[in-house]
Amino acid sequence: MPDIAINLKRISDEIRATCNRIGRDPGDITLIAVSKTKSSALVREAFDAGQRDLGESYVQEFLEKYSSDHLSGLPIRWHFIGHLQSNKVKDIVDKTYLIHSIDKLKTAEELSKLASRKNLTADYLIEVNTSGEATKFGLSPETLLLETSRLFTLPNIRLKGLMTIASPDRNKARKEFRLLGELLEKLRETSPDPSSLTELSMGMSQDFDIAIEEGATIIRIGTAIFGSR
Repeated sequence: MPDIAINLKRISDEIRATCNRIGRDPGDITLIAVSKTKSSALVREAFDAGQRDLGESYVQEFLEKYSSDHLSGLPIRWHFIGHLQSNKVKDIVDKTYLIHSIDKLKTAEELSKLASRKNLTADYLIEVNTSGEATKFGLSPETLLLETSRLFTLPNIRLKGLMTIASPDRNKARKEFRLLGELLEKLRETSPDPSSLTELSMGMSQDFDIAIEEGATIIRIGTAIFGSR
Protein backbone atom coordinates (compact mmCIF):
# COMPACT_ATOMS: atom_id res chain seq x y z
CA MET A 1 0.00 0.00 0.00
CA PRO A 2 1.33 3.48 -0.81
CA ASP A 3 2.17 5.84 2.02
CA ILE A 4 0.03 8.66 0.75
CA ALA A 5 1.16 11.23 3.31
CA ILE A 6 4.82 10.64 2.43
CA ASN A 7 4.07 10.80 -1.29
CA LEU A 8 2.19 14.07 -0.89
CA LYS A 9 5.08 15.60 1.03
CA ARG A 10 7.57 14.45 -1.60
CA ILE A 11 5.51 15.97 -4.42
CA SER A 12 5.10 19.21 -2.46
CA ASP A 13 8.86 19.34 -1.91
CA GLU A 14 9.47 18.80 -5.63
CA ILE A 15 7.00 21.55 -6.50
CA ARG A 16 8.76 23.91 -4.09
CA ALA A 17 12.20 23.01 -5.47
CA THR A 18 11.10 23.56 -9.07
CA CYS A 19 9.50 26.89 -8.22
CA ASN A 20 12.55 28.06 -6.27
CA ARG A 21 14.81 27.16 -9.19
CA ILE A 22 12.83 29.26 -11.69
CA GLY A 23 11.69 32.06 -9.39
CA ARG A 24 8.02 31.16 -9.04
CA ASP A 25 5.94 31.20 -5.87
CA PRO A 26 5.01 27.62 -4.86
CA GLY A 27 1.79 29.06 -3.48
CA ASP A 28 0.70 29.78 -7.05
CA ILE A 29 0.58 26.05 -7.86
CA THR A 30 -2.50 23.98 -7.00
CA LEU A 31 -1.81 20.28 -6.61
CA ILE A 32 -4.75 18.04 -7.52
CA ALA A 33 -4.50 14.50 -6.21
CA VAL A 34 -6.11 12.40 -8.95
CA SER A 35 -7.99 9.65 -7.18
CA LYS A 36 -9.78 7.93 -10.07
CA THR A 37 -10.03 4.13 -9.58
CA LYS A 38 -8.87 4.54 -5.97
CA SER A 39 -11.10 3.79 -3.00
CA SER A 40 -12.78 6.43 -0.91
CA ALA A 41 -10.73 5.13 2.03
CA LEU A 42 -7.51 6.06 0.21
CA VAL A 43 -8.95 9.45 -0.69
CA ARG A 44 -9.71 9.94 3.00
CA GLU A 45 -6.06 9.19 3.77
CA ALA A 46 -5.05 11.98 1.41
CA PHE A 47 -7.57 14.32 3.03
CA ASP A 48 -6.29 13.46 6.50
CA ALA A 49 -2.77 14.25 5.26
CA GLY A 50 -3.95 17.76 4.36
CA GLN A 51 -4.90 17.36 0.70
CA ARG A 52 -8.02 19.33 -0.21
CA ASP A 53 -8.06 19.31 -4.04
CA LEU A 54 -9.10 15.94 -5.45
CA GLY A 55 -9.62 15.00 -9.09
CA GLU A 56 -11.99 12.45 -10.59
CA SER A 57 -12.50 11.34 -14.20
CA TYR A 58 -15.64 9.19 -14.22
CA VAL A 59 -19.01 10.61 -13.26
CA GLN A 60 -20.45 7.52 -11.55
CA GLU A 61 -17.28 6.88 -9.56
CA PHE A 62 -17.15 10.52 -8.53
CA LEU A 63 -20.76 10.47 -7.32
CA GLU A 64 -20.11 7.34 -5.27
CA LYS A 65 -17.13 8.94 -3.56
CA TYR A 66 -18.90 12.26 -3.10
CA SER A 67 -21.62 10.58 -1.05
CA SER A 68 -19.51 7.87 0.60
CA ASP A 69 -19.30 7.51 4.37
CA HIS A 70 -15.57 8.28 4.23
CA LEU A 71 -15.93 11.59 2.38
CA SER A 72 -19.46 12.96 2.55
CA GLY A 73 -19.60 16.46 4.01
CA LEU A 74 -15.85 17.03 4.05
CA PRO A 75 -14.52 20.37 2.72
CA ILE A 76 -13.02 18.80 -0.39
CA ARG A 77 -12.60 20.82 -3.57
CA TRP A 78 -13.62 18.30 -6.20
CA HIS A 79 -12.21 18.75 -9.69
CA PHE A 80 -13.72 16.87 -12.61
CA ILE A 81 -10.89 16.18 -15.03
CA GLY A 82 -12.22 13.41 -17.31
CA HIS A 83 -14.17 13.53 -20.54
CA LEU A 84 -17.60 14.96 -19.81
CA GLN A 85 -20.63 14.21 -21.97
CA SER A 86 -23.38 16.80 -22.15
CA ASN A 87 -25.94 14.43 -20.65
CA LYS A 88 -23.77 13.95 -17.55
CA VAL A 89 -23.34 17.63 -16.72
CA LYS A 90 -26.51 17.61 -14.62
CA ASP A 91 -24.96 15.08 -12.24
CA ILE A 92 -21.94 17.19 -11.27
CA VAL A 93 -22.77 20.84 -11.93
CA ASP A 94 -23.44 21.63 -8.26
CA LYS A 95 -20.82 19.29 -6.79
CA THR A 96 -17.55 20.41 -8.37
CA TYR A 97 -15.15 23.20 -7.56
CA LEU A 98 -13.80 23.28 -11.13
CA ILE A 99 -14.56 21.33 -14.31
CA HIS A 100 -11.38 20.94 -16.36
CA SER A 101 -12.60 19.14 -19.42
CA ILE A 102 -15.17 21.10 -21.42
CA ASP A 103 -14.27 20.19 -24.98
CA LYS A 104 -17.36 21.16 -26.96
CA LEU A 105 -19.46 24.30 -27.23
CA LYS A 106 -22.53 22.08 -26.73
CA THR A 107 -21.22 20.91 -23.35
CA ALA A 108 -20.50 24.48 -22.25
CA GLU A 109 -24.02 25.48 -23.28
CA GLU A 110 -25.47 22.63 -21.23
CA LEU A 111 -23.34 23.64 -18.24
CA SER A 112 -24.61 27.20 -18.60
CA LYS A 113 -28.23 26.09 -18.82
CA LEU A 114 -28.05 23.87 -15.76
CA ALA A 115 -26.05 26.38 -13.70
CA SER A 116 -28.65 29.03 -14.53
CA ARG A 117 -31.43 26.68 -13.50
CA LYS A 118 -29.73 26.06 -10.14
CA ASN A 119 -28.89 29.76 -9.72
CA LEU A 120 -25.16 29.17 -9.34
CA THR A 121 -21.98 30.07 -11.19
CA ALA A 122 -19.91 27.13 -12.43
CA ASP A 123 -16.20 27.57 -13.05
CA TYR A 124 -14.66 25.60 -15.88
CA LEU A 125 -11.65 25.17 -18.14
CA ILE A 126 -11.57 24.38 -21.83
CA GLU A 127 -9.64 21.26 -22.75
CA VAL A 128 -7.31 21.82 -25.70
CA ASN A 129 -5.77 19.06 -27.80
CA THR A 130 -2.32 20.58 -28.07
CA SER A 131 -0.67 17.43 -29.42
CA GLY A 132 -3.05 16.96 -32.35
CA GLU A 133 -3.46 13.27 -31.49
CA ALA A 134 -6.73 11.82 -32.76
CA THR A 135 -7.09 9.67 -29.64
CA LYS A 136 -7.28 12.70 -27.33
CA PHE A 137 -10.24 14.89 -26.50
CA GLY A 138 -10.15 18.65 -26.65
CA LEU A 139 -10.68 21.54 -29.00
CA SER A 140 -7.99 22.18 -31.55
CA PRO A 141 -6.14 25.47 -31.01
CA GLU A 142 -7.82 26.87 -34.11
CA THR A 143 -11.33 25.91 -32.99
CA LEU A 144 -10.66 27.30 -29.53
CA LEU A 145 -9.88 30.74 -30.92
CA LEU A 146 -12.97 30.65 -33.16
CA GLU A 147 -15.45 29.63 -30.46
CA THR A 148 -14.35 31.55 -27.38
CA SER A 149 -16.34 34.65 -28.33
CA ARG A 150 -19.49 32.54 -27.94
CA LEU A 151 -18.25 30.96 -24.71
CA PHE A 152 -17.66 34.39 -23.18
CA THR A 153 -21.37 35.22 -23.56
CA LEU A 154 -22.84 32.17 -21.81
CA PRO A 155 -24.48 33.06 -18.47
CA ASN A 156 -23.78 31.47 -15.08
CA ILE A 157 -20.49 29.90 -16.12
CA ARG A 158 -17.04 31.38 -15.79
CA LEU A 159 -14.13 30.41 -18.00
CA LYS A 160 -11.03 30.28 -15.79
CA GLY A 161 -8.44 29.02 -18.25
CA LEU A 162 -7.26 26.01 -20.22
CA MET A 163 -6.34 22.37 -19.70
CA THR A 164 -4.34 19.89 -21.74
CA ILE A 165 -2.98 16.35 -21.61
CA ALA A 166 0.45 16.40 -23.17
CA SER A 167 2.40 13.83 -25.17
CA PRO A 168 4.37 11.26 -23.16
CA ASP A 169 7.60 12.52 -24.72
CA ARG A 170 8.90 15.26 -22.42
CA ASN A 171 10.36 17.36 -25.24
CA LYS A 172 7.03 17.33 -27.08
CA ALA A 173 5.20 17.94 -23.82
CA ARG A 174 7.20 21.11 -23.16
CA LYS A 175 6.19 22.52 -26.55
CA GLU A 176 2.55 21.64 -25.91
CA PHE A 177 2.59 23.27 -22.48
CA ARG A 178 4.12 26.38 -24.01
CA LEU A 179 1.43 26.41 -26.71
CA LEU A 180 -1.29 26.24 -24.06
CA GLY A 181 0.19 29.29 -22.32
CA GLU A 182 0.30 31.19 -25.61
CA LEU A 183 -3.34 30.31 -26.28
CA LEU A 184 -4.36 31.61 -22.86
CA GLU A 185 -2.65 34.91 -23.62
CA LYS A 186 -4.58 35.14 -26.89
CA LEU A 187 -7.85 34.53 -25.06
CA ARG A 188 -7.03 37.33 -22.63
CA GLU A 189 -6.72 39.73 -25.57
CA THR A 190 -10.36 39.16 -26.55
CA SER A 191 -11.95 38.37 -23.19
CA PRO A 192 -14.38 40.86 -21.62
CA ASP A 193 -12.75 39.97 -18.29
CA PRO A 194 -9.13 38.94 -18.90
CA SER A 195 -8.34 39.01 -15.18
CA SER A 196 -10.50 35.92 -14.69
CA LEU A 197 -8.40 33.84 -17.09
CA THR A 198 -5.79 32.68 -14.62
CA GLU A 199 -5.49 28.90 -14.86
CA LEU A 200 -3.32 26.52 -16.85
CA SER A 201 -4.10 22.93 -15.85
CA MET A 202 -1.26 20.88 -17.24
CA GLY A 203 1.32 18.41 -16.05
CA MET A 204 0.99 14.98 -14.48
CA SER A 205 3.23 12.61 -12.52
CA GLN A 206 5.81 12.24 -15.30
CA ASP A 207 6.06 15.85 -16.45
CA PHE A 208 4.74 18.25 -13.81
CA ASP A 209 8.17 19.84 -13.36
CA ILE A 210 8.34 21.07 -16.95
CA ALA A 211 4.67 22.08 -16.79
CA ILE A 212 5.54 24.35 -13.87
CA GLU A 213 8.50 25.72 -15.82
CA GLU A 214 6.08 26.57 -18.67
CA GLY A 215 3.54 28.33 -16.45
CA ALA A 216 1.20 25.68 -15.01
CA THR A 217 -0.98 26.89 -12.17
CA ILE A 218 -2.64 23.49 -11.63
CA ILE A 219 -0.95 20.10 -11.82
CA ARG A 220 -2.78 16.77 -11.74
CA ILE A 221 -0.91 13.98 -9.95
CA GLY A 222 -2.27 10.47 -9.50
CA THR A 223 0.25 7.64 -9.72
CA ALA A 224 2.98 9.43 -7.78
CA ILE A 225 0.54 9.88 -4.86
CA PHE A 226 -1.76 6.84 -4.91
CA GLY A 227 0.40 4.30 -6.74
CA SER A 228 -0.14 2.61 -10.07
CA ARG A 229 -3.64 1.79 -11.29
